[in-house]
Amino acid sequence: MHVLRVISRLNIGGPAIQAISLTRLLEPRGYATTLVRGVEEPDEGNMDSLAQELGVQPLRVRSLRRKPGLHDLLAVVALTRLVWRLRPAVVHTHAAKGGAIGRLASLLAPGRRRRVVVHTYHGHSLTGYFSSGATKLYLAIERFLGRRTDRLIAVSEQVRDDLVRLGVAPTEQFEIVPLGLDLSRFDVPDDERLRRRAALRRQLGIPPDAAVVTVIARLVPIKRLDRFLRVATQLNSERSEMRFVVVGDGEQREELHHSPEAQRLGDRLIWTGFRSDIPDVCFASDVVILTSDNEGTPVSLIEAQAAGTPTVGTRVGGVEAVLEGPGNGSVASPDDELGLADAVRRILDDAPSAGAMARRAKRRTMSTFTVDRLVNDIDSLYSNLLSKRAAGAILDRASAAVERC
Repeated sequence: MHVLRVISRLNIGGPAIQAISLTRLLEPRGYATTLVRGVEEPDEGNMDSLAQELGVQPLRVRSLRRKPGLHDLLAVVALTRLVWRLRPAVVHTHAAKGGAIGRLASLLAPGRRRRVVVHTYHGHSLTGYFSSGATKLYLAIERFLGRRTDRLIAVSEQVRDDLVRLGVAPTEQFEIVPLGLDLSRFDVPDDERLRRRAALRRQLGIPPDAAVVTVIARLVPIKRLDRFLRVATQLNSERSEMRFVVVGDGEQREELHHSPEAQRLGDRLIWTGFRSDIPDVCFASDVVILTSDNEGTPVSLIEAQAAGTPTVGTRVGGVEAVLEGPGNGSVASPDDELGLADAVRRILDDAPSAGAMARRAKRRTMSTFTVDRLVNDIDSLYSNLLSKRAAGAILDRASAAVERC
């Protein structure tokens, strides 16, 4: 069974992890997958190391890029030809640009009725992100494509409910499939955790007894690192030893580095850029925070919880689905910076309660956001859709035969 999987960029984040993981891990289930990727921006980073680790060799379409332009037409042509040549049983697209280009190509290529089309919303940026005109255009595109997609996947109920409210598609067209990750490298014995915590702190010049608050995110507007810096300045004067760590890179790097808040924090603010040792980053942190305006499924919070580190996040998108339940994490409204600071403060001031919260969250995360569960969910979804498509084809042939009689 051939699957054509399309994603615009393998930039660092949940969508790329899922696309690469599914490409490899569905293979033993009988799915041969061609993974199509576009080109990342220079400051986005990429997940090429994961692809190499899993033995996945994506097919790069150089006209498939993040920013809109005439190259989008070239990408549609390239993918339409690819669909026609490969004749996949399933076309599964991920995220906004990959979803638009990939689904349009599937519509244009011959044999549409013989294949199943699936799209995963890892989040969305259909409110409060683009100009009014651009938002209306992108929403119209999503509605048009939504009506022509066999199944839409949302990574959380909150994401699905947003899309239904925006008129992208009715509830019954959606399937909830939470993100699944290989979390085994975050689950280590306590003595190893402490050793790696101390080692990374030494590497970053962080005192052993300092309280460390970390954000792991791309430095882009929607992640709102400016909000994190303001929360950090509120907390900065409350402890003699405190450090704030920013793990990630992106287009706002220089702007954030030179912001008044960053200048006030001085050497208490540590910029690491992208790092591959995220388990050690979580072990070395006392709190991992996310201050985004929108999130599909926050990978950094899932990984922090798997590492046993307390978490704080803004009440947006799929964050509550990760932090849901009493004592699994703390959330505050995006515009409530005092509330975010207070949530961090409560964790730092009450180590026993914070430890209990982290243990509860870890147990839930290690059973909910697993890659095995993700593979089972997608395998079941494909099987059901393909069975329905096959049954429909049989009925069509039977009807045609009756008409000829």
